[in-house]
Amino acid sequence: MDIFPTVVNLAGSPLPKDRIIDGRDLMPLLQGKTLLSDHEFLFHYCNFYLNAVRWSPRNSTSVWKAFFFTPKFSPEGANGCFSTHVCLCHGQFVNQHHPPLLFDISRDPRERNPISPTTEPRFQEIVDVMRRAADRHTETLQEVPNQLSLGNILWKPWLQMCCSSSGLSCQCDREEQARRASR
Repeated sequence: MDIFPTVVNLAGSPLPKDRIIDGRDLMPLLQGKTLLSDHEFLFHYCNFYLNAVRWSPRNSTSVWKAFFFTPKFSPEGANGCFSTHVCLCHGQFVNQHHPPLLFDISRDPRERNPISPTTEPRFQEIVDVMRRAADRHTETLQEVPNQLSLGNILWKPWLQMCCSSSGLSCQCDREEQARRASR
């Protein structure tokens, strides 16, 4: 999500104003002018369901990640859905977490040891901040037209490259064709 704003900045162009751009320009980070990403919150999705939030508080070295649900991985103990080849992210295919699974990924990057209200006195405060951020984020989402609709997946020959490598005849360079024909 950060590639688009970075490339737009490198090209010297403005970002579009007709939509929300979640990404940030990475150049200050890549050039070493800053050590931290501009992203305070990152939102993780399982298919199109928001399942986790990552929070890097500006005044802390902690990086918190809260999972509201996780897919039921298969086989058990795996880190993916190998029996179905894709994780299904709803209903009986997920484990809901009440309270959310919370990790400090600055200390536990493999997310192996969830933090609990008994091990972290600020547990509820941290989770509340992350829930509010998730709520604000979901309020910004807008419907997107179905990109796989029949009108979008039908072949449109007028949009194809004129001289493709597919072996189709090429009618692009009429001057070159005329020169070949006169030989």
